[in-house]
Amino acid sequence: MDFLFELQMGAMLILSVILLGVEVWAFVEALRGRADLFQAHGKLTKPAWVAITGVAALLGFISLGRPVSLLGIIGVVAAGVFLADVRPLVRPGKGNSSGPYGPW
Repeated sequence: MDFLFELQMGAMLILSVILLGVEVWAFVEALRGRADLFQAHGKLTKPAWVAITGVAALLGFISLGRPVSLLGIIGVVAAGVFLADVRPLVRPGKGNSSGPYGPW
């Protein structure tokens, strides 16, 4: 029985480290994004997204080992919203693209 518990705790730790990586990636991408493109596309300002993704990374760090806790879920959702909705519009050099292979 102890083996199963150890296996579950190991899996939770691996999952939480992966999710922390996603949150840190969102934070770095928010820092790299062009400030003028945030407002040009009707999104929150760059400092707001840097703060949101920074707090998300902090929540991911706090919830290491417990990725399905409330704080862990909030952090992943915030990072996911940025990566899915904002990042494609504000990436350096990619702001004017309408599709994955350029304008269409």
